[in-house]
Amino acid sequence: MTLLEVEDLHTHFISRNIDNRVRIAKALNGVSFSLQAGRILGIVGETGAGKSLTAQSVVGLLRPPARIVAGSVRFEGRELTTMSPEDLNRIRGAEIAMVVQNPRTSLDPLTRVGDQLVRLHQIHSGGSLEMSRKRALEMMEAVGIPAPESRAKSWPHELSGGMAQRVLLAMALMNGPKLLIADEPTTGLDVTVQAQILDLLRDLVARFNMATMIITHDLGVVAHFCDDIAVMFGGSIVESGPVADVFAAPVHPYTRNLIGATPEQFQKGRARTLGGQPPDLYNLPPGCALQSRCAFATELCRTPVPNKEIAPTHFALCHFAGTLDEMKPKEARA
Repeated sequence: MTLLEVEDLHTHFISRNIDNRVRIAKALNGVSFSLQAGRILGIVGETGAGKSLTAQSVVGLLRPPARIVAGSVRFEGRELTTMSPEDLNRIRGAEIAMVVQNPRTSLDPLTRVGDQLVRLHQIHSGGSLEMSRKRALEMMEAVGIPAPESRAKSWPHELSGGMAQRVLLAMALMNGPKLLIADEPTTGLDVTVQAQILDLLRDLVARFNMATMIITHDLGVVAHFCDDIAVMFGGSIVESGPVADVFAAPVHPYTRNLIGATPEQFQKGRARTLGGQPPDLYNLPPGCALQSRCAFATELCRTPVPNKEIAPTHFALCHFAGTLDEMKPKEARA
């Protein structure tokens, strides 16, 4: 069942400069994807591509000067972009939960861990205090926190990075969400703890049948953990599809370079790199945002770019998607 549908989403940063002229940064440009219960979508891309902004737009956590200017976000058929703040608050933290970056700074330093979980449950459940306390211990146990009754009395500063991340996951699960969004859930954790958190998250998704969106810069996380992938560049999803299909046969030039720049490819001597700078969101070129950095770009790339269907669930935002192997890169054309 499709739980979340995002269609042609545009989010802009609208401000005024020192001369009082309006400046518009087109941070998200026509983002579309859907997410089903029990599946995990990994959203990847370089810094500034729009990954975290996509998540914030979905859950209505944008701060001025950012605003949604067009598009639709439907959760179980309900349009979130036009929903009142009161109704949206009732959904956030209950039906939709979000785990943000930097777990240590996301917890209230002046409140014991257990009390934070209880407070969150009380806000949305309306049940008794005893019921909320019981739920808190159940969720702490579910995320693998040992001796939950004792740990519930801990202060946030007493937690390790991995334990703080487990607490945030427990908080996210307190009200039985249908959609979980995790923004860089392994940032700052050592490799062993990262693997533990990802294995735990995968188990929780299967156990509770949640639709899950993972925001990450780590392709290894996506390759080994996610079902589907959406690759972002310049505020657009440039390629999307099942993880196995996209990694086996990427068809967008940016995706190819992204996969080719992993440490594994460097070790094999097959690394690909992409020169240049990210696009200026205040002055995006007509057509494809990658054209100044793409070895396959032609004049056609300055025209509107089609989202080509490579397979029923595999799409790429490129005029030449599926035909790159037949083309010569710029350096070979000279």
